[in-house]
Amino acid sequence: MIRVLLCGAVLLFGASLVAQDDDKPTDAEGCKDSPLITRFPGSIIHSCENKEYEQADFPLPNNEMKHVEGEYHSWDVGTREGTSEIQVFRNFQNAIKNAGFTIDFTLSPSQIVAHKGATWIFIDNRGTYYYQTIVTEKEMKQEITADASALSAEINNNGHVAVYGIQFDTGKAAIQPGSENTLGEVAKLLQQNPDLKLRVEGHTDNQGNAAANQTLSEKRAQAVVAWLVAHGTSASRLAAKGMGQTVPVADNSTQDGRAKNRRVELVKQ
Repeated sequence: MIRVLLCGAVLLFGASLVAQDDDKPTDAEGCKDSPLITRFPGSIIHSCENKEYEQADFPLPNNEMKHVEGEYHSWDVGTREGTSEIQVFRNFQNAIKNAGFTIDFTLSPSQIVAHKGATWIFIDNRGTYYYQTIVTEKEMKQEITADASALSAEINNNGHVAVYGIQFDTGKAAIQPGSENTLGEVAKLLQQNPDLKLRVEGHTDNQGNAAANQTLSEKRAQAVVAWLVAHGTSASRLAAKGMGQTVPVADNSTQDGRAKNRRVELVKQ
């Protein structure tokens, strides 16, 4: 994660840790301030969440959303008694701006979305409390490998197989370098089964515009086919098809479900 202190936040908010008497509320166990931005003085952290790799959708103008995947941190923070919603909003707005972040979206006095480099910040402000989410975009470390024999067995049994080790840049069809091991197993599957023909399907979750998801899924399927052809597979054995968000395999209302729906499938032809 970018380790740049928001100087403006420090100047405006002061010290992030407020000395507390024994009879006053304390932060939730294991929670501490972000290294990027301090809390509003006198606030208490009710809960926090830190993940090596997670996704979040940040609001943008014109009802669009910015989908970000990477190192994830979030906080639920209760502000001190007597604090107004606009007071919290203006403090965060000025601090983020003074620190050199680009403010991408504001909905006064409740929401701020800003980014600096690969780091995105979302403040969802309610006055008496606020949610703070910070995600730094990064490539996911692929820890599960689909081998050619497992792919072959699944296709022989069911006629298709979902492949989750093929990763793309966020919102794009560019294949990330960490996907090459998985793609290599798909190429090996085709080499070991010379009569096998496959349709490569791209699938998305239901976040964002359905038409855009359809186009994105088509381009991603085409990118996989292009990679396989470039690595020795005959183009006559492959076809590409985008399915968009039309064939979910899990609940799109949960993050885990959406992750399962964003996939490449190999279908026997």
